[in-house]
Amino acid sequence: MHLTIDQLRFFKENGYLIVRGVLDPDLMERARTRLWEYAPPGRSRDEPATWVGPFLPEEEDVEKPNHRRGFRWQYREPGSEDWMVDLLAKNPDIWSMAEQMIGEGTLVEPQRIRGIYCTMPYGEAPLPPLQCHCDGHPFHLGVVGYIDDVPPNGGGFTVWPGSHAPFYHAFKSQYLTEPTDAYDTIRQEFNEQKPVDCYGQAGDIVFWHHRLGHMAAPNASGQIRQAVLYDYVKNDLEETQKEGPQPDMWRDWSQGLRDA
Repeated sequence: MHLTIDQLRFFKENGYLIVRGVLDPDLMERARTRLWEYAPPGRSRDEPATWVGPFLPEEEDVEKPNHRRGFRWQYREPGSEDWMVDLLAKNPDIWSMAEQMIGEGTLVEPQRIRGIYCTMPYGEAPLPPLQCHCDGHPFHLGVVGYIDDVPPNGGGFTVWPGSHAPFYHAFKSQYLTEPTDAYDTIRQEFNEQKPVDCYGQAGDIVFWHHRLGHMAAPNASGQIRQAVLYDYVKNDLEETQKEGPQPDMWRDWSQGLRDA
């Protein structure tokens, strides 16, 4: 699977790109089954009424590698298992598209993905405001994969299109988390704009630039938002991560994307 010129242009302009129907159905089902093996007693895959958050104090797990608190459920433990890496990071189509954007033969070999990240339905609880942020670890290209359907307003990956460009220049370095005074101002400006809800079906993925303003939105649907995440890194990140923002923010990306 390869991206078109129009898709590359959309990614450069907006900082994200949705690609439909990419993940393997069998591996998605395996991931969904594995998630429920970690569910607390009383939360049942077959009983939607038990999906509504928040987690009760006795259900919480705040220790790493797993996290279960409030409306968030982040099951990181299986992220290093080979089949989980194959589900997302080493999926041949996703790998091909990532190389097309970052550069063929430049990606660090994946050892794990972040894990299965979920947002529980809010039910009758008030929804918090939508506010963007940039992630705090160095990488180049993020990818979110939905292992189950995510309806509109269902806690999908939510983005502020075009925010990657000003945020890129609002840090002292290209990839490290060293925001300048401009960061909070830019963040406030984008928080006043309406974001894009990247809802979709099981198998859909969302690519996103590492400086894109985003959030995991609150879930106003009746089902759990289930996603897997990975961050692609180029093999020269150690040398380039401390460099300041470049006049051409796409300097470290593939020639094909730069030319698009």
